[in-house]
Amino acid sequence: MAFSEGELDQWYQAAKDAAHEAGKVLRRWSGKFSVKEKGRFDLVTDADLESQKVLQEFLLGRFPRHQFLGEEGGMEEKAPPPGSPPTWIIDPVDGTSNYAHDFPFYCTSIGLVAEGEIVVGAIYDPTRDELFHAAKGRGAWINGKRVQTSNAKTPEQSLVTTGFPYNLMGKEELLGWWEHWSWRVQALRRTGSTALNLAYVAAGRCDAFYALEGHAWDVAGGALLVKEAGGTITSVRGNAFDPFIPDLLATNGKVHTEFVRQFCLGPKGKL
Repeated sequence: MAFSEGELDQWYQAAKDAAHEAGKVLRRWSGKFSVKEKGRFDLVTDADLESQKVLQEFLLGRFPRHQFLGEEGGMEEKAPPPGSPPTWIIDPVDGTSNYAHDFPFYCTSIGLVAEGEIVVGAIYDPTRDELFHAAKGRGAWINGKRVQTSNAKTPEQSLVTTGFPYNLMGKEELLGWWEHWSWRVQALRRTGSTALNLAYVAAGRCDAFYALEGHAWDVAGGALLVKEAGGTITSVRGNAFDPFIPDLLATNGKVHTEFVRQFCLGPKGKL
């Protein structure tokens, strides 16, 4: 059954409210948390755990029939089957290593999948008090100001961001792509927060973002922002975007074809 505009209104407002609630948690725990390793170099803090708890209770409190998938627990990471209730996909702290080191580039990311597509996205950066938000068909916004993607027309004009997994052992191809794009774009950055990278593409602060390994909770909040801001998001080889497939390419739209072409050639393609 298709959802109504009224339901979308409620979901959209709840996502924005929840993002601010999570931001309060991150500010409260800043400098006071303990840090644990989930795996080699993969950190989790008390703030991750409390933020997810707050988000889950807040969202399911408003919508008890909805489902919940979070980085720190919840459903299995796979696409909800047809006919499923709307599913919230959450990263309570995207950029945990940054947060743990008080490096001010992290956020909370919230996305909602309904009828097989992402219909709401909200990303909150508590260090800058910036809320990036979007709902299907309603544009992309920062704190109520509409934003759009950049005007860069070539990779050589582009500021590009990327993300790596925590452990690069056996994944040297990712470094090959780093070298590849270092020679071909204006500037290349690895920031440590996929969600903020996507938000920055939407806001025109950078021109492209790519990742070869990721999770649904990394991208669900930002993917809709990019689309609603006029950008393009696909797999790195141009296939349809799917938050449950690890690789993605998000651009302002104008440089997308050339980035896809380069990815299809491989990291040793000619200059």
